[in-house]
Amino acid sequence: MFPADPPLHPDACYLALKTRDARFDGSFFTGVTSTGIYCRPVCKVRLPRRENCRFFAHAAQAESAGFRPCLRCRPELAPQALRWSTQDASATLAQQAARLLDEPEAWGGAPASAEKLAQRLGISGRHLRRIFEAHLGVSPLQYLQTRRLLSAKQLLADTRLPVTQVALASGFASVRRFNSAFIAHYRLSPSALRRAGAGRDASCEVRLGYRPPYDIDAMLGFFRTRAIVGIESVGQRRLSRTLAIDAGGSRHQGWIAADFDEPHCQVVLRVSESLHGVLPLVIRRLRAALDLDADPHAINARLHGSFPLGDGLRVPGALSGYELAVRAVLGQQITVAAARTLAQRLVQRFGTPIETPDPALHLLFPAPEVLAAAEGDALGQLGIVRQRQAAIVAIARAVSEGRVSLHPGADVAATIAALKELPGIGDWTAQYIAMRALRWPDAFPAGDVALHKALGVQQSKQPAREAETASQAWKPWRSYAVVRAWSALSQGATT
Repeated sequence: MFPADPPLHPDACYLALKTRDARFDGSFFTGVTSTGIYCRPVCKVRLPRRENCRFFAHAAQAESAGFRPCLRCRPELAPQALRWSTQDASATLAQQAARLLDEPEAWGGAPASAEKLAQRLGISGRHLRRIFEAHLGVSPLQYLQTRRLLSAKQLLADTRLPVTQVALASGFASVRRFNSAFIAHYRLSPSALRRAGAGRDASCEVRLGYRPPYDIDAMLGFFRTRAIVGIESVGQRRLSRTLAIDAGGSRHQGWIAADFDEPHCQVVLRVSESLHGVLPLVIRRLRAALDLDADPHAINARLHGSFPLGDGLRVPGALSGYELAVRAVLGQQITVAAARTLAQRLVQRFGTPIETPDPALHLLFPAPEVLAAAEGDALGQLGIVRQRQAAIVAIARAVSEGRVSLHPGADVAATIAALKELPGIGDWTAQYIAMRALRWPDAFPAGDVALHKALGVQQSKQPAREAETASQAWKPWRSYAVVRAWSALSQGATT
C-alpha cells in the first residue's frame, strides 16, 4: 500500500531544481512568489532565490495557490506522475478518482464532472471532495479544471485549431466558459496566447516530455518486429502509423508520426488534420503507447537489483486497446514473426483503405464491428485456428457493444474478469492486455514460456507458480520486470 502523494521536502526539491535534471520533470512544480509563476524543474530561466520558492506535487496545487504556468517551460509538457497508477489507485479512493479524471476515454465521449465521478465511485459529492482535498490538496473541480486548461494551453500554443474547437476538445461546455476560466487562471486571453506564437507555421506539432533514462532503441525495436505493413512504419527514431478514434459519436481517421528528440527528452508528435478534433485523445494514447509517464527512479529502485541492465526499458503500450487485444489473441503460443504474419493477413483482408502522405501507410486496422461480423470461414482461410477465430469475434463484439473497454481508464480487475469470460481468453492473454492496453504496472503473465526461460524456471514442474513466487519481490512494477526479463533473452519472446 502506498500513500496518495509522498510528502515533498522543500530543500531536496530546491537541490533538484538547481540541477535542472530531466529525471525530476513532472515530479514536482516550483511556484516563485516574486513572479507569481510556476515552473517545471527543467525550466531554463534564472534560478530563483530559495526563499521565493514554493513546491507543489502537481500543477493543480500550484494553480490553486494562485500561480500561473510558465510560458517558457510550459508545465503542460511535463510527464505525469505515475504514483497515480492503477496499482496505487487501489490503495485509496482519491487516487482512483484522480486516475479517472486523467483519462478522457473513461467517460465514453461525455465530459467528466465531479458529480459523475462521485456517482461512478458510489460515494457522495461531499465525501469525494473531502478525500480528494485530504490526499491531493485540491478539490476534484480544481484538479479537473487544471487538466482542461493545460490541455487547451498546449493546443493553443502548438496548433492552429480554432479557439472554439480547442475549447470543446479540452472538455469545456462552451467557448464563453473556456474564455472566462482561461483569463481567470492565467490572466491572459486564449487569443493573446496564440498571438504570442504567431511566428510559427500552421502545422500541428506537439511536444511531449518524458523522464530519462529511456531506451529508445528497445522501444522502437519492439514495435518494429511487430509492425504490420500498411498501418505501421518504424524508423530509427520515428514511429508512424494510421489511427482511427471513435469519439463524440463520430469516427476520426488519420495518421500520426512521433519522433524522439533525445537531447530534450521529448517526443515530437505530428498528426493529420483529420485527427485535430481529438488531439487530446491522441496525445493521451501516444503517451500510453510509448510509456512517457513512467517514473524510472521509482521503478529502478525496486527492479535494478534483479535486472541491472534494464533501467531504461519501458512497457510498450498501444494506441488502440482493441487492436492490441486482437493481436494478443493472434500471438497465443506462436512466435512474434508468425503472429505478425497472421495480423498482416487480417489487415489485408478486413482493413479499411486510407489516403496519407506516406505511401507506407494506407490501411486502417479492421474496425470492431467488421470483425464482430466476420464469418469463421473467412478467418479460417487466413490460417487462424478455430479457437482464436472465436476469441477475435468475441473481443470485437464485446468492444463494439460497449461491454468491454480497453483503455487505461478501465477498471483493471473487472476488465480482466470480463476478458477471461470470453471464449479463448485465458489468464496469459488477459494479463498481457492489462499490461499493454490498460497500462497496469503490476500485470504478470505467469504462464508465459519466454518468461519462464528468462527466469530459469522452465524445467520446473510448475513453472507458472515458480514465476509468480519470484515476482512478489517486484511488486508493484511486475509489468516492467516482465519487459526486462524478455529483453534479457538472447532470442525473441513468444508474443
